[in-house]
Amino acid sequence: MFTIGAFAIILDNQKKVLFCHRRDYDLWNLPGGRVESGESPWEAVIREVKEETGLDVEVKRLVGIYTKPKEDDVVFSFLCDVIGGKITLNDEADHIEYFAFDDIPKNSVPKQVERIRDALSNKRKLIMKAQFGKRVIDLIKEGKL
Repeated sequence: MFTIGAFAIILDNQKKVLFCHRRDYDLWNLPGGRVESGESPWEAVIREVKEETGLDVEVKRLVGIYTKPKEDDVVFSFLCDVIGGKITLNDEADHIEYFAFDDIPKNSVPKQVERIRDALSNKRKLIMKAQFGKRVIDLIKEGKL
C-alpha cells in the first residue's frame, strides 16, 4: 500500500522558503502531509498549509513528483503563493519562519531540502525522481538530525 504526500514550497519576495518547526521533534519541514481519502494532492496541499500555518494558498504549479521506493511513498511538491490568512502557531508547529536556501537549518528534512533545491534550480522543468536514504525518524533516532 502506497502513501501519498503533498508539500508546499512557499517563497517570499526575497526567495526565502517557508518552514514549520515541529512540536513533536526538533525538526523543520515544509508545510504539507498525507493526502486523505477522496482528496486530490493539490487539495491536500492547500488544506495542509492552512492547518499547519494558518495561511491560505493557491497552487501555482507542480514542481516535482518524488518516490521513496523503500517506503512505498509518492510525494507531490507544489509551488504555492500565499493569497490570505495569517501565520498562526498550532498543535503541529511551534515556530514558522522563512529561510534563505543557504540558511536552512541543519535539522531540516533532507529529502525536502533536495526538493527545494530542485524547484529553485529548475524553474519550469517538472522533476520526477526517486529519493533514497534513511527515513527522517531513523535519522532522528541516530542523532543525525
